[in-house]
Amino acid sequence: MFFAPEDPVLRSFRLRITLWYLALFTALFAVFSVVLYTALERGLRNQLDETLDAESRSAAALFLSEMQEMKGDAIAAATEAVNEMNVRGVVLGVYDGARLLASNNAAPPALLASVMTARGASAIGQAYDVPAFTKAGGRAMIQRSEYGGRAFHVLALMSRVSIDGSLGIVQRLLLFGLPLLLAAAGAGGYALATRNLRPLRDMAEQCQSITSQNLNRRLEIDSPSNELETLATAFNGLLARLDASFDTMRRFIADASHELRTPVSVVRGEADVALSRERPASEYRDALQAIHEESKRLSILIDDLLNLTRADAGHYALRAGELYWNDLLAECCRSAQALAAGKAITIECRVDGDVPYRGDEALLRRMTLNLLDNAIRYTPAGGKVTAVLDRRPAGVDIRIVDNGIGIAAGAIPRVFERFYRGDEARSRVAGGFGLGLPIVKWIAEAHGGTVELASTPGVGSTFTVRLPSRSD
Repeated sequence: MFFAPEDPVLRSFRLRITLWYLALFTALFAVFSVVLYTALERGLRNQLDETLDAESRSAAALFLSEMQEMKGDAIAAATEAVNEMNVRGVVLGVYDGARLLASNNAAPPALLASVMTARGASAIGQAYDVPAFTKAGGRAMIQRSEYGGRAFHVLALMSRVSIDGSLGIVQRLLLFGLPLLLAAAGAGGYALATRNLRPLRDMAEQCQSITSQNLNRRLEIDSPSNELETLATAFNGLLARLDASFDTMRRFIADASHELRTPVSVVRGEADVALSRERPASEYRDALQAIHEESKRLSILIDDLLNLTRADAGHYALRAGELYWNDLLAECCRSAQALAAGKAITIECRVDGDVPYRGDEALLRRMTLNLLDNAIRYTPAGGKVTAVLDRRPAGVDIRIVDNGIGIAAGAIPRVFERFYRGDEARSRVAGGFGLGLPIVKWIAEAHGGTVELASTPGVGSTFTVRLPSRSD
């Protein structure tokens, strides 16, 4: 996820950012250049067309004026008009039909005649290209004049050399300026990438110093407003979860080792005593009986640990089937009656009609028996445990109520932790291994449900399992 400060991957990352920045800058500069060149070319061409339009109109008006003065002498009027309209760079020609009457000497008459013949009166008042006019080509415009019922045409022609010259300057500026701009942009982009990735390098250095022994450390960044703050916050959250998981794992291993050590010590002690000298058969029988009892406790503990481990790894598949909760709860109450009878505890089972359900019957039975066993263990002799089944529109509730020793408010959030026993009253002498309630929580959640606890010290506790209508 993170890289060392001199790691080539980090340098490559910085280089890729710079290359992407250059590619984007080049694309934008290319678009800008095309737009600028096109706009400039269009603007210069429009300016040339406006000049042609103005000069051709002025020449046509002047020709009519001269015709009036010359009493209709078209050749003299045309000659006088083009001489008076001697505008630099503008070629003028006056035509009587296809016959050239007069022109200035800026272009051969044959060229003017060919232009007039090619376009004719169809292009009156419109500018058009004339590729044959100079190497740069040209633009032309024709205006119509009438005198005495006769139609005359005035041709104005200009070279594109001024346009091409201006565009050539722009082209050279763009072509020679692009490498310089790209070099400056690349250096600036690399510097910006290096600066903006510096927090990532610092975070990488901090990550390298974090091990399983100091998961309580957190990443620190110099600029709280930096965009990498989100990444640092997310990674710190991951560290916090890992720290909590490692802490839970350490406590779990320590507690499991402690719980496993006790029955193993008992088994070994009984075996050592029995083997220390020859004994009567009755004493061997008593030793084997003690070993057998501790072995059963050890087997139960190992099974519980194995099931919880499988559940944590997501490898425990529910064996869902059709069942009736009312029958299941009644059977569990009958099974728990033997344990309750030893303490003169009354078990009351409240069910209301058939409650069909789909789930893993073996797990649900174990969940209910664990809750009943927990209630009986921590209820004084002569007390009462009540099992209630409530039907809801969206599912069922199973409530186990006792009038036992209760649980302190501060301990309620932790009672579902593995191996947790809040006080001396919940020691190993009084109860099991501290895995019964975690298993209850796991089974309920595996069926899409939840477990709630309400308890008052000295009054009793109520465990409520809320399950959806069915679990597949």
